Amino acid sequence: MLLRRPVTAALLGLALIGSAQARNDAPVAHHYVQVQLGGAQTVPVGGRLLLFVTSAAAAKAEAKDGKVEEVDVNPLHPDQTLVAAREVARLAPGDTVSLDADDIAFPGPLAKLPAGDYLVQAVLDANHNYNYSGRGAGDVVSEVTPVHLPAASLPVLQLSRTLPAREAWTLPPSAPKDMRDAMAAAREHAQPIDFVSPALSAFWGRPIHMRGWVLLPPDYQAKKAERYPVVYYTHGFGGGGDRLYGPIANSYAATAKGEMPPMIWVFLDESSPTGTHEFADSVNNGPWGKALTEELIPSLEKQYRMDGKARGRFLNGHSSGGWATLWLQTRYPKVFGGTWSTSPDPSDFHDFTGVDLYLSDANAFRKPDGSANPLIRDKGKVLATFEQYARLERVLGEYGGQLASFDWVFSPRGADGRPQPMFDRDTGAVDPAVAAYWIEHYDIAHRLQKEWPALKPDLDGKIHLIVGTADTFYLDGAAHRLKAVLDGLHAKAEVRFIPDRTHFDLYVQGDDRWALLKQITWEMYGIARPGSTLKPPAK
Repeated sequence: MLLRRPVTAALLGLALIGSAQARNDAPVAHHYVQVQLGGAQTVPVGGRLLLFVTSAAAAKAEAKDGKVEEVDVNPLHPDQTLVAAREVARLAPGDTVSLDADDIAFPGPLAKLPAGDYLVQAVLDANHNYNYSGRGAGDVVSEVTPVHLPAASLPVLQLSRTLPAREAWTLPPSAPKDMRDAMAAAREHAQPIDFVSPALSAFWGRPIHMRGWVLLPPDYQAKKAERYPVVYYTHGFGGGGDRLYGPIANSYAATAKGEMPPMIWVFLDESSPTGTHEFADSVNNGPWGKALTEELIPSLEKQYRMDGKARGRFLNGHSSGGWATLWLQTRYPKVFGGTWSTSPDPSDFHDFTGVDLYLSDANAFRKPDGSANPLIRDKGKVLATFEQYARLERVLGEYGGQLASFDWVFSPRGADGRPQPMFDRDTGAVDPAVAAYWIEHYDIAHRLQKEWPALKPDLDGKIHLIVGTADTFYLDGAAHRLKAVLDGLHAKAEVRFIPDRTHFDLYVQGDDRWALLKQITWEMYGIARPGSTLKPPAK
């Protein structure tokens, strides 16, 4: 699930607008905002034009020194910022385009905002990837502009600044000091992966690159005859190659200090234009699991001194990366020696973040009793519903959103060549035929139940799943169901529930933000090197 933006400690304020039903009760006069591509821009641009509107007082109260640098959505609190959108095919320097802020908008039309002071900002999402990673390189933004509503007219917003690419091998000042200090040494021990997959290239009809990083342990060059166990790590939703530097630096620093055992780490980029492909073999995204296990891993094992056997290949990932690693272990049990999957996306589709896909009349927005399906919580309070999240995602764009990403991984392909949506974005009604396809092909618990006799010899003892009992996205629900299935099969598996932990603090113990990961690596090492005298440092 979502990892792109952290949970904030406090809400920016009450929801801007009331319920969707209340907003639709009366017609509204449409408000048009004029957006101009600044003359300093030298080439025409196109993309999805987004308008963000938020309460000035609430935003300034939250901002450092009261200065608001940007107006953006927080998907964990979707009602806090109004977003309106339209597609722009081509906008030349100096040209102006009109955006109807009451047409495609969430949580409702601009005309329904209460009277007051607001801050607005326009963003042209040039790469159509806002839904996945937010604003980034190549997007063109306006300055944050104050407005008072209602107003007879709004100021023209000028797209005046193109955002630069993130500088490689740098971390923000907010990153922990020890991680920033380790960056230079980690970089010296990291090797880029840029592998053209024959299987994926054949599927797409063009070269498809698999990317990531190989991190070598500090003593790799000194011990020329030494071979090492390998950890294959992949990130969650919103991650990517340019966001792996922090985990790389953290792993290197912990290994150098003896807090983690010496292993080779392979940091895999599972991002794509459609979201995360999750290393699943999909009729929409292509054979990513096959490409990893039959092409990339053999290639890496020829280049580096890796153990090259199942007892020396391990998996770790969180959130969508947790599902990907759980899927890889259960789909390719002969290849890997164990997965430590944390807070994975739903592994039993009886509880797909609260939705039972096995019901003939399932609805993503509503429970059988008619109440709203919650999707995001914090400290027992519901922050967002499934419906709110789906409607926000639709405004932000067609590609790359979390829910659309699931369709690209799990759904059958439609007659138009695109994945069939699992649920209707207007009503929430689940398509039973699509849900049945999801279940038959990607419900991990279902597959284990159906194929356990064949899977057991290679899979028993290799599943380790860890999740918090207060998971932000309710992912502990599916984990409980998976545990019940594994227990019913008398499988040797570990499903651990950490009391009161959320999606974002699962790894924390005391002052150590990565304590759980360190424990996991020693468990892996114990399997790869059962007779080793190397032990974790005493606490």
